[in-house]
Amino acid sequence: MDYDGLIIGGGIAGLSLAWRLGPQLSVVVVETEPSLAFHSSSRSARQMQPSYGPAPIQELTMRSRLMVEQISAELAAPILVPRPLLTLGTRTEVAALVDANDHLEALSHAETLERSPDLRAGVFEAAALDSTALEVDVPALIEFYRSQAVAAGTLVRTDSPVVSTVQNTNGTGFAVTAGDHSFTAGVVVNAAGAWADTVAQLCGARPCGLVPHRRSVAIVSTEHPVNAAGPMVEPADESYYYRPEGAHLLISPCESVPAEPGHAQVVDADIRELISRIDAVTTLGITGVERAWTGLRTHPADGLPVVGHDADVPNFFWLAGQGGYGIQTSAAMATLAAALITGTLEDDDDELAAALSPRRAGLG
Repeated sequence: MDYDGLIIGGGIAGLSLAWRLGPQLSVVVVETEPSLAFHSSSRSARQMQPSYGPAPIQELTMRSRLMVEQISAELAAPILVPRPLLTLGTRTEVAALVDANDHLEALSHAETLERSPDLRAGVFEAAALDSTALEVDVPALIEFYRSQAVAAGTLVRTDSPVVSTVQNTNGTGFAVTAGDHSFTAGVVVNAAGAWADTVAQLCGARPCGLVPHRRSVAIVSTEHPVNAAGPMVEPADESYYYRPEGAHLLISPCESVPAEPGHAQVVDADIRELISRIDAVTTLGITGVERAWTGLRTHPADGLPVVGHDADVPNFFWLAGQGGYGIQTSAAMATLAAALITGTLEDDDDELAAALSPRRAGLG
């Protein structure tokens, strides 16, 4: 079966790109697992925070927010809902954060307690507020990308691990075997998440030094009621966070521990320690763990995603290394990637594309 593009990976990166490419090119998405978005995409904290990440990420996040708001307008329920972010610290820490980030405003001790009255008064002096932060209905966003791609003619194959690739001798594309299926494609897109460097080697490209790191999340019950509309809260060192999850609390120790690609497992000791930390700063009183999970955040040493044509292998394209930014940047990153693949990138985006390019210095 002949396609213009074959996307390896059925997570939010691959599906969002299929959404943007499907109306322009013939596309097939191949996914190793029996279901889509099985690994990192379904295990995120589901946040979109314009204040989070380096400048290229903040730019992509702002663009994605506008795009997802437009998507939501066509749906029965919104994909984005307000979830302000409070960063607790000393007055000096908060002042430094606000000075460095236009999305943040300083709150006094009293103003912080007004927004989050379940905080213990003695554990902080002030807070930085990101009032633009949002919670994302990730399953709804992923389903939008998938359904729109399929409606445009994209073929999606699960249970289809890539077992072999052969590059055409004239460099015009690849022959790919994925599960029981054989395809030819003009361009192969590497959206394989934690397996991106492995896929690159399978396609004859050099790895970009992408390392998966585990990050855990748990849903916990509390003795005292959780304000379902309350903010997300973190300390200035970003060593944990918590936010409401309906009547429960969603918590994360924000660990970043290198891990092998695979089905990441929760380390119970991390969750127990985190519960103690949150009990020390709030009056909610955590009473038990309802469920917990761990995902993998994959990125190179400089922390930026890798998006663009490979430096050495013709028609091999990288869309990997989102490193925890994938949900909040997916719409804009897919749009940028689609423009690079189709040769329609606007001049104004040259600098952004260069910052994410696999040809940038220091990769590999």
